[in-house]
Amino acid sequence: MTMNLSHSHGILLKRNGNIERVTSSFMGLFLLWSLLLLHLVLQVSGNAEVDALIALKNSLNDQNSYLGSWDATLPNPCTWFHIKCNLDNSVTRVDLGNSNLMGQLVPQLGQLPNLQYLELYSNNITGNIPNELGNLANLVSLDLYSNKFTGPIPNTLANLKKLRYLRLNNNSLTRNIPMSLTNVITLQILDLANNNLSGDILANGSFSMFTPVSFNNNPLLKNKSLLAPPLVPPQQTTSGRSATGTIARGVVVGAVLLFAAPAIALAYWLRRKPKDYFIDVPEEDREVHLGQLKKFSLRELQVATDSFNNKNILGRGGFGKVYKGRLANGSLVAVKRLEEERTQGGELQFQTEVKMISMVVHRNLLRLCGFCMTPTERLLVFPFMVNGSVASCLRGTNDPNW
Repeated sequence: MTMNLSHSHGILLKRNGNIERVTSSFMGLFLLWSLLLLHLVLQVSGNAEVDALIALKNSLNDQNSYLGSWDATLPNPCTWFHIKCNLDNSVTRVDLGNSNLMGQLVPQLGQLPNLQYLELYSNNITGNIPNELGNLANLVSLDLYSNKFTGPIPNTLANLKKLRYLRLNNNSLTRNIPMSLTNVITLQILDLANNNLSGDILANGSFSMFTPVSFNNNPLLKNKSLLAPPLVPPQQTTSGRSATGTIARGVVVGAVLLFAAPAIALAYWLRRKPKDYFIDVPEEDREVHLGQLKKFSLRELQVATDSFNNKNILGRGGFGKVYKGRLANGSLVAVKRLEEERTQGGELQFQTEVKMISMVVHRNLLRLCGFCMTPTERLLVFPFMVNGSVASCLRGTNDPNW
C-alpha cells in the first residue's frame, strides 16, 4: 500500500511504503543562524571590565606570566589571579605589585566602576598616568610607586573623592602638583617623593597638612621645609635670665635622669624577661622601609600559604592566626596574619613596633625576618620553628596551644 505524503516543515518524504530519506538542510541552516546570532549577542553584551583588563594585559610585557590566567573568553575576570571581586562579580582590586611588568597603562582602566585598589607598584611601567583613572569613583588606594612613569600628575585624580592612599613616589613625574588634590578631603597618605616635580607646594596654603617626607627629593619644589613645624620650640637666649633658666632646666633634667636610671634599667630588664615579652602590632600602610627586614608582597605570602589555607594553620592567638608557608626559594616560614582593628596613626605605630621586634635578641625568641602591609592586610614573617610556637618556646614548653 502506498502513501501520499507532502512536504511538511522542511522534511521531504518519498511516496512509497517506507520513509527512505529525511532531509535536514533547513534544520542545519537554522542552527547555523542561531549560533551566529548568539555570538553577536555575546559581543554586544560583553563584559567591559574584561575588555579593560585584557587591554591592560596586551599593553604590558609580562615576562613572568603573572597574567597567564587572564582569559578574554571567560564571562567575568573574577577567577583570574591577582583580581578580586565583590559579590556582584565586579572587580574591586587589581594587585600586580612586584610583578616585573613592563609597558604602559591604558585608558580603559577607567572602565572599572567598582575598583577600590589599583596596585601596580615596583614594576617597570613607563609613559604617562592615564587621565581616565579619575573616573574610578570608588578608588581608595592608588599605588604606582617605584616605576618609570613620566609626565604630569593628572588633574583628574582630584575627582577621586574616596581616595585615601596616593603613592606615586620613585618615578620621573614632572610639572606642578595639581593643587586640586587638596580638595580630596579623604586623602590620608600622600607620597610624591623622588620625582622631578616643580612649583610651590604652599601656594594658597595648599598641602600644609602634609610633611616634607611626602615631597622629598624633588629639587625644583619650593617651600618643602616650611611644611612641618619645628619639633622643639625655639629657646630665648637674648637675656641673662633666659640663659640662666635654660641652664637650670638642664641641671634639673640631668638630676632626674640620674635618679631615674636604675628604674629605667629595671623596667628594661623586666621587659626582656621571656615570660613577659610577646608583642603583636597593627598596621596602616605598606610603604615603610625597616632596615634589613624583607618587605614581602602580599602575593608572595598568599602563594607561600596556599592563600592562607586552613590546613596550614599552626596556631591561633588573640591577635590572629599563624600559618606555615613555603617561600619561592624553598625555605619554611611562619606567617602571622594580624586581625585587630587599625587605629589612627597606625602607620607610625607599626613602623616603631616592628623595629622593636627586629632588634630584640633572646635565646628563646625568633628573629623577625620580614613583614607585609597593605590597606587590608598586616603580616609578620618569622622563620618556621619545628618544635612548637613562639609562645611555647618562650614558656619553655612544647604546648602547641597558644
